[in-house]
Amino acid sequence: MANGIILKSKTVTAMECLHYALNLPVSVVITGIDSMKILDQAFEAARTFKPLTAAQRSAILAKTKKAASHGEFEPFKISSIFDGTAINTEWLGDEPKRLTRLMP
Repeated sequence: MANGIILKSKTVTAMECLHYALNLPVSVVITGIDSMKILDQAFEAARTFKPLTAAQRSAILAKTKKAASHGEFEPFKISSIFDGTAINTEWLGDEPKRLTRLMP
Protein backbone atom coordinates (compact mmCIF):
# COMPACT_ATOMS: atom_id res chain seq x y z
CA MET A 1 0.00 0.00 0.00
CA ALA A 2 3.09 2.19 -0.34
CA ASN A 3 3.16 3.18 3.30
CA GLY A 4 -0.55 4.04 3.09
CA ILE A 5 -0.13 6.41 0.13
CA ILE A 6 -2.32 4.31 -2.18
CA LEU A 7 -5.15 4.68 0.34
CA LYS A 8 -4.96 8.46 -0.12
CA SER A 9 -6.35 7.95 -3.63
CA LYS A 10 -9.64 7.06 -1.90
CA THR A 11 -10.29 4.42 -4.57
CA VAL A 12 -9.74 1.26 -2.52
CA THR A 13 -9.77 0.20 1.09
CA ALA A 14 -6.88 -1.36 2.94
CA MET A 15 -8.81 -4.65 3.04
CA GLU A 16 -9.26 -4.60 -0.74
CA CYS A 17 -5.53 -3.98 -1.16
CA LEU A 18 -4.64 -6.82 1.18
CA HIS A 19 -7.09 -9.24 -0.42
CA TYR A 20 -5.82 -8.26 -3.88
CA ALA A 21 -2.22 -8.85 -2.80
CA LEU A 22 -3.10 -12.20 -1.22
CA ASN A 23 -4.75 -13.19 -4.49
CA LEU A 24 -1.59 -12.65 -6.54
CA PRO A 25 0.60 -15.65 -7.43
CA VAL A 26 3.24 -14.93 -4.78
CA SER A 27 4.57 -16.97 -1.90
CA VAL A 28 4.72 -14.07 0.58
CA VAL A 29 2.74 -10.87 1.14
CA ILE A 30 4.46 -8.43 3.48
CA THR A 31 2.30 -5.86 5.17
CA GLY A 32 3.94 -3.17 7.23
CA ILE A 33 2.68 -3.36 10.80
CA ASP A 34 3.36 -0.33 12.94
CA SER A 35 0.48 -0.57 15.38
CA MET A 36 -1.89 -3.06 16.98
CA LYS A 37 -4.69 -1.67 14.80
CA ILE A 38 -2.74 -2.53 11.64
CA LEU A 39 -1.83 -5.95 13.05
CA ASP A 40 -5.52 -6.63 13.70
CA GLN A 41 -6.28 -5.49 10.14
CA ALA A 42 -3.73 -7.96 8.76
CA PHE A 43 -5.24 -10.80 10.80
CA GLU A 44 -8.72 -9.83 9.60
CA ALA A 45 -7.52 -9.82 5.99
CA ALA A 46 -6.08 -13.31 6.41
CA ARG A 47 -9.17 -14.54 8.23
CA THR A 48 -11.62 -13.21 5.63
CA PHE A 49 -9.59 -13.91 2.49
CA LYS A 50 -11.18 -15.90 -0.29
CA PRO A 51 -9.65 -16.08 -3.76
CA LEU A 52 -11.00 -13.26 -5.90
CA THR A 53 -13.06 -14.02 -8.95
CA ALA A 54 -12.04 -12.57 -12.29
CA ALA A 55 -14.90 -10.07 -11.93
CA GLN A 56 -13.71 -8.96 -8.48
CA ARG A 57 -10.13 -8.49 -9.73
CA SER A 58 -11.39 -6.49 -12.70
CA ALA A 59 -13.55 -4.33 -10.43
CA ILE A 60 -10.59 -3.42 -8.20
CA LEU A 61 -8.41 -2.62 -11.21
CA ALA A 62 -11.18 -0.53 -12.79
CA LYS A 63 -11.64 1.46 -9.55
CA THR A 64 -7.94 2.23 -9.35
CA LYS A 65 -7.21 2.76 -13.06
CA LYS A 66 -7.50 6.55 -13.11
CA ALA A 67 -5.57 7.05 -9.86
CA ALA A 68 -2.82 4.69 -11.05
CA SER A 69 -2.51 6.11 -14.55
CA HIS A 70 0.01 8.82 -13.62
CA GLY A 71 1.74 7.19 -10.66
CA GLU A 72 0.70 10.00 -8.30
CA PHE A 73 -0.12 7.49 -5.55
CA GLU A 74 2.79 5.15 -6.32
CA PRO A 75 5.95 7.11 -5.53
CA PHE A 76 7.81 3.84 -5.04
CA LYS A 77 7.60 3.45 -8.84
CA ILE A 78 8.41 7.00 -9.92
CA SER A 79 10.76 8.37 -7.27
CA SER A 80 13.64 7.39 -5.04
CA ILE A 81 11.68 8.05 -1.81
CA PHE A 82 11.54 4.34 -0.94
CA ASP A 83 14.91 3.46 -2.48
CA GLY A 84 17.28 2.65 0.37
CA THR A 85 20.28 2.68 -1.96
CA ALA A 86 19.49 6.19 -3.23
CA ILE A 87 19.34 7.42 0.36
CA ASN A 88 22.43 5.45 1.44
CA THR A 89 24.79 5.78 -1.51
CA GLU A 90 27.68 4.47 0.60
CA TRP A 91 26.08 1.03 0.24
CA LEU A 92 27.19 1.04 -3.40
CA GLY A 93 30.87 1.13 -2.52
CA ASP A 94 33.59 1.98 -5.03
CA GLU A 95 33.33 0.87 -8.62
CA PRO A 96 35.63 -2.04 -9.45
CA LYS A 97 38.91 -1.04 -11.14
CA ARG A 98 38.04 -3.22 -14.16
CA LEU A 99 35.06 -0.95 -14.80
CA THR A 100 36.69 2.40 -14.05
CA ARG A 101 39.44 1.53 -16.57
CA LEU A 102 36.76 1.41 -19.28
CA MET A 103 35.81 5.04 -18.74
CA PRO A 104 37.55 7.73 -20.88
